[in-house]
Amino acid sequence: MKLLTTIITLGVIMVLSGCTSPSLSHYDNTKPELDIKEYFDGPIQAWGIVQDWRGNVTRKFDIEMVGSWEGDVGKLEEDFVYDDGKTQRRVWTIKKLSDNSYEGTASDIKGKADGKTNGNAVQWKYQMNLEVDGKTYLVTFDDWMFLMKDEVLINRSYLKKFGIKVAELTIVMKKK
Repeated sequence: MKLLTTIITLGVIMVLSGCTSPSLSHYDNTKPELDIKEYFDGPIQAWGIVQDWRGNVTRKFDIEMVGSWEGDVGKLEEDFVYDDGKTQRRVWTIKKLSDNSYEGTASDIKGKADGKTNGNAVQWKYQMNLEVDGKTYLVTFDDWMFLMKDEVLINRSYLKKFGIKVAELTIVMKKK
């Protein structure tokens, strides 16, 4: 009985630890420091993949982005071209709320995206209406961006439905 209880306890701990997100405080004082207003100002080229829950690549895409700011309000225009020839456009409005806090909106985002920065990282949390095979699903994004040297930004997104990871998104960005 004691062995069964130990196994169940370890199983629960493993499941719960898989549901937690890294802490933004882990990136205290990391360099180069990410300034969202600075990075997302001007043209950016990006390339990305979508992976299903098993890790299989299901889509590839290129993105042309242009960001602009007026004071603490920015606009980020994203034009996607997918490997199957389909295109998509998303326009974000990003507002700086404080030194390390932002909010973002776009037409397919439910409510507002909540963004926090620390060191070379930013974490965005939001829900998006995502179209898949003609159906629309409300999916939760846990979006992490990391600034590297030479103005490269790596974006890792974890997409969840009912708290279960259904896909991952990886984007590599480079300022032009």
